[in-house]
Amino acid sequence: MTPPRQAGRPKNPLSLHDRALRLLAVRQRSRRELEMRLVAAGFERVEVREELDRLESVGLVDDERFALEFAEHAATRRLSGRRAVTSSLGAKGVARDVIDRALAEVGGDEEERAADLARTRAARLMGLPPEAAFRRLFSFLVRRGYDSALARRVATDALRLQAESGE
Repeated sequence: MTPPRQAGRPKNPLSLHDRALRLLAVRQRSRRELEMRLVAAGFERVEVREELDRLESVGLVDDERFALEFAEHAATRRLSGRRAVTSSLGAKGVARDVIDRALAEVGGDEEERAADLARTRAARLMGLPPEAAFRRLFSFLVRRGYDSALARRVATDALRLQAESGE
């Protein structure tokens, strides 16, 4: 039987620096995400903050870069709306001003992204009654972070186009 873990002792025998680098090797992370993961691993908060300061000084931890890359991926690959990107980055501990700058830099036409996503998704809903297809498509768009008025408009248009092309 293993002895109980002492308070303040990391669960993993890796050094704080090694653990942080391993987390960053998997994917880019925000400073807050790293801090939470390292403290949860049993490292002292003060030591974690000092290590994160060092990593930040050499460019390995950069919330600006992280937010921009995350926002670009979410907007171009996932076709997520501003709300979803803002919420996700906020949950990862990124400051609101950093999020706003990243979203401004990514830019793009949110209505166009929503319409593209709606058209793609509408094709999967063709076998459903129109009311059910609209309800599912509208809900999907809202979950992806689009405003309800925009989601309603593009869902209606996409389903209408799909119905016209299917006839």
